[in-house]
Amino acid sequence: MPQDALNPIDAQGLPALEARLREDLEYLCLPGKEWAPRREGVSDVVIIGGGMCGMVAWLGLYTAGLRNIRVLDRSESGFEGPWLNYARMETLRSPKTLTGPAFGHGALTFQAWYRAQFGAAQWEQLDKIPRPMWMEYLRWYRRVLEIPVENRVSVDQVEPEGDLLRLHLSGGAEASILTRKLVFATGRDGTGMPNIPGFVGDLPKALWAHSSEEIDFAALKGKRVAVVGVGASAVDNAAEALEHGAGEVRHLIRRKEMPRINKMMGIGSPGFTAGFAELPDEWRWRFMQYSFATQTPPPRGSTMRVSRHPNAYFHFGKGVARTERSGEAVRIEFTDGTAYEADFLILGTGFATDPMARREFGAAADDILLWQDVYTPPEGEQNRDLGQFPYLNPDFTFREKRPGEAPWLGNVYCFNYGATASLGKVSGDIPGVSEGAAWLARAIAATLYAEDVEQHWQGFLDYETPELLGDEWEESVLEGQPVKGEVA
Repeated sequence: MPQDALNPIDAQGLPALEARLREDLEYLCLPGKEWAPRREGVSDVVIIGGGMCGMVAWLGLYTAGLRNIRVLDRSESGFEGPWLNYARMETLRSPKTLTGPAFGHGALTFQAWYRAQFGAAQWEQLDKIPRPMWMEYLRWYRRVLEIPVENRVSVDQVEPEGDLLRLHLSGGAEASILTRKLVFATGRDGTGMPNIPGFVGDLPKALWAHSSEEIDFAALKGKRVAVVGVGASAVDNAAEALEHGAGEVRHLIRRKEMPRINKMMGIGSPGFTAGFAELPDEWRWRFMQYSFATQTPPPRGSTMRVSRHPNAYFHFGKGVARTERSGEAVRIEFTDGTAYEADFLILGTGFATDPMARREFGAAADDILLWQDVYTPPEGEQNRDLGQFPYLNPDFTFREKRPGEAPWLGNVYCFNYGATASLGKVSGDIPGVSEGAAWLARAIAATLYAEDVEQHWQGFLDYETPELLGDEWEESVLEGQPVKGEVA
């Protein structure tokens, strides 16, 4: 590539990129001044989750002039989110050019971060983003924006206290804190849990693991490994087992054939992002149910990572009926009447959305309105999993199932995968997360302003800073003529 084709920031290092970012923000007069009245000992917003979604939510709120914000994450610093924990893919599925959490700032994109260090030529050669490198980028994102994430702090329960929310914590110096608004930026399992099929209910835990758990892959060397499912997490874990020397890995797939088309990728557009939440329930359900029914296929690279091993096998039409311990092995019986024995079973079964599974809500989880409470799909479109998604307000807040019993849920925002059925893919996946954060920030800012309207009104009345000082003019006397017919 000719030298004059390079961006001036290319390969000049992160200091030059960071200077450019600071300049861009200055030109845009960002962040704006703080405007929300503070309450002693009360946060305006607490964000649970310091990963990608939590950080871009913070940026949206900070940009909107809110400063009294706390971000809490239970992980060690630099290990927020799945990227260096249970995520085991080699590269991200998303195209490298997506702007992700950049929030409209070119200097905050992964592309800018990469090119600043490695130059345009290497950027052109890069295919997909390596997973560990994405976490490096997110660490830089946190540092350059000075996002005040408080690590190793867990929110254990949320309960109302007057017009506020009290968050009970563990891991930090405080037992509890108060906030006006709470944002769950808690990722894929943010309103649910790992999906554990009932067929492992009686199986000793030493013989199986879910793909979201820590797995000792080295211990699987020479072993027979069965993997239930063929989604992205299933194939990534199968590949890890194979690369650690597993004797054989067999994918047990309920479907009759491999899913091959990512339907949601085919309809992604600004129109879909902006318009999905405005659609009637029947259309929102139809889109999501069809996506669930057709299933998102695993990435091609991840699948090839498995199939290049001669001891990897894909078995279709093998729905698991039950499992039992057989000596030191697992006997797996299928719905077609056949059976197979493995030394270890990995569940690549994803996550279930179910607010009742979240300990943060306690008994109040049953007060959350779900899609199954609101919408009855037509014949052929039923989907139990989709029915358990929360039925959210347009501003990401939860709705109460029985009016008047839990109005405080209107102060809790679902900025995670659980929002998908109601608002679309704007609060979990990389493509639409900045649009979702802007939407969220605007909603929270509007609500806080309305709640404090009397103070803002008083501030309006009390404002006394003159623009004119009185020395800009001299008063003149106009000697006018009497109006015709006027008595002198």
